[in-house]
Amino acid sequence: MDRTALDQLSKDDLIALLLAQEARIAELERRLGLNSTNSGKPPSSDGLKKPVRVSSLREQSGKKTGGQTGHPGKTLSRTETPDATIDHFPETCAGCGAALSKAMATDHAARQVFDLPEPKPLIVTEHRAHRCRCTACGTQTRAAFPDGIAAPVQYGARIEAYVLYLLHYQLLPEKRLAVLLADLFGVSLATATIARISQGYAGRCQSLVDTVRDHVAAAPVKHMDETGFRIGGKTQWLHIASTIWLTFYRVSPKRGSLMDNVSGIIVHDHWKPYYTLTGVLHALCNAHHLRELKALIEIEKEDWARTMQLLLRRACHAANLAREAGVPLKPGLIVLIERRYDAIATEGLAFHDAQPALTKTAKRGRPPRRVGHNLLLRFTTRKADVLRFLTDPGIPFTNNLAEQDGRMMKVQQKISGGFRSADGAKNFAAIRSVLSTARKQGWNMLKTLIGDPSALIADLRMV
Repeated sequence: MDRTALDQLSKDDLIALLLAQEARIAELERRLGLNSTNSGKPPSSDGLKKPVRVSSLREQSGKKTGGQTGHPGKTLSRTETPDATIDHFPETCAGCGAALSKAMATDHAARQVFDLPEPKPLIVTEHRAHRCRCTACGTQTRAAFPDGIAAPVQYGARIEAYVLYLLHYQLLPEKRLAVLLADLFGVSLATATIARISQGYAGRCQSLVDTVRDHVAAAPVKHMDETGFRIGGKTQWLHIASTIWLTFYRVSPKRGSLMDNVSGIIVHDHWKPYYTLTGVLHALCNAHHLRELKALIEIEKEDWARTMQLLLRRACHAANLAREAGVPLKPGLIVLIERRYDAIATEGLAFHDAQPALTKTAKRGRPPRRVGHNLLLRFTTRKADVLRFLTDPGIPFTNNLAEQDGRMMKVQQKISGGFRSADGAKNFAAIRSVLSTARKQGWNMLKTLIGDPSALIADLRMV
């Protein structure tokens, strides 16, 4: 705004302008103070000046860092059946220099070396479907080829499993995957062939993916989250629904797209569309709440946020101890926590009611509220969802499971930049659902990819 325009403003208009600018400056300063420890920003956004992470939910145990007594460990151990044995004999005596022979050996010391075998040329198996003439009627009948043998020349199931594992679990781009296979195994695959392998398996595993989806939707407790996915140069959405045994990914052009037939309890990050689902209960992620409270402590300097943060951390610790002991939290302790929770929320609301009202800059909508005020309203209106972990041992304190299941999907975006087509993104989501579920189930990854996906359905562990 130039000087002439300022001179024409009335005193009230100037005051309103100053208040609006102060509010804008406060908003920008708050943004500068946000990082991965006090907001939902990813750690990669912190840059080189990464903050010290001191917001872990784990209480100090007083033990030294590292493996504890009784920890099984994973130290390389000797085997009693080595694949090869190489004997070494001394040639001369260390005392007098006389010649020594194998027959003079009295004992030995052994050391074992574990290594990978030398890559071997591809094993080519030729299937011959013979035709036989019936001596009774003269009809000639040809034998059928086994399932999966459909082309005159093709790659086998093991090569396809390696491709799927490296592409969709280890997230190698197609060109780098082709180079790796050529360097390590002498297999020359075109990127078009890799894409065709991926597309074919996505179709074959659809029955398993559908079963996982239905089991997740019906699970007593499931975690849900969503994140942006670049497809065809546009932002679409990857929706995550998971349990400790199952993972289901799906791609949608709309963020508000929700799963069908969902029941039980949903653990999520207070994304409002989840509250449009009917017949479900909600549990909110308190890791998000702790980060939001941390920002209010560091930036706005609101005292009530510090006491609420301490209460939630102690409540989490008490719930974890009860869960480890296999007993419910004592009702009296729950009452004390809820009473303290209400007192802190009341204190915070009183603090915000005493603050001057923020200047309304938009012509429509409700009057603006401060960040802490909005969080307090969530704490009061969604109290049961915030504290549900106290009364139900099956409810975790956080939504970390869904966030962990989504983390590598964001890594894939950083590596490859996105998907060229919606079909490619959907194929990736389907295959990743199988691989993530296989990891949770404890299945061998390559055997999972080689086997019949429909046969795995009977082996799914749900609870």
